[in-house]
Amino acid sequence: MKTAILTGASKGIGLALAKRLVLLDYKVYGLSRSYQNTVFSHENFIKLECDALNTDKLIKTIKSIEELEPQIDLLINNAGVGFFGPHEQLKVKDIQTMIRTNLEVPLILCQLLLRSLKKSQGTIISISSVTAKKVSSHGCAYAASKAGLSHFSTSLFEEIRKTGVKVTTIHPDITKSNFYDNLDFTYEENEDSVLLEDQIADAMEYVIKSANNMVVNDITIRPQKNRIKRK
Repeated sequence: MKTAILTGASKGIGLALAKRLVLLDYKVYGLSRSYQNTVFSHENFIKLECDALNTDKLIKTIKSIEELEPQIDLLINNAGVGFFGPHEQLKVKDIQTMIRTNLEVPLILCQLLLRSLKKSQGTIISISSVTAKKVSSHGCAYAASKAGLSHFSTSLFEEIRKTGVKVTTIHPDITKSNFYDNLDFTYEENEDSVLLEDQIADAMEYVIKSANNMVVNDITIRPQKNRIKRK
């Protein structure tokens, strides 16, 4: 059985990834601020409450996992947060939260786990966003944080590829999930206008099942039609 560490595992895309990993015979250490509303449970889904923005707690949590597990095979940087609107109207605290959650935390986790992942010739998957690749006039700070994550992943692969570690960035477009609960826009309900959480899990599964001699560095997934609606 392989071992995975997954952030943002309590709901949305993260929970879909956790469920799929369990089916693929992974032991999943899921990090989240709270599991209060998470119904799913499984003996190989270990729920760890950890606010990733508490760096000391994050470091201790990762070290405790490494003490328990002889091998770490997979790191998935999934936790993310978005605040949207004209940049001048964003709160400074919200800008800091986006940069820290979407970019700083994945950088720290990779730094903490690289030695373990090199030993296992494991895989790093980061869930970025299609906005990392285009102009975003309603969320330039969010897009910048995701673009930073994508660029880091590309550079990291070139740094460590000779060690056998695979690095992949998945760029989903608008996905039917809880991400839009508190935003001023959301997805159209038409099935051809929104992705499903399980389709992101499909992409993850494709990556981790790829042949040893092949690395899928970048996957971009978009619905057939581009339609969003204001709330």
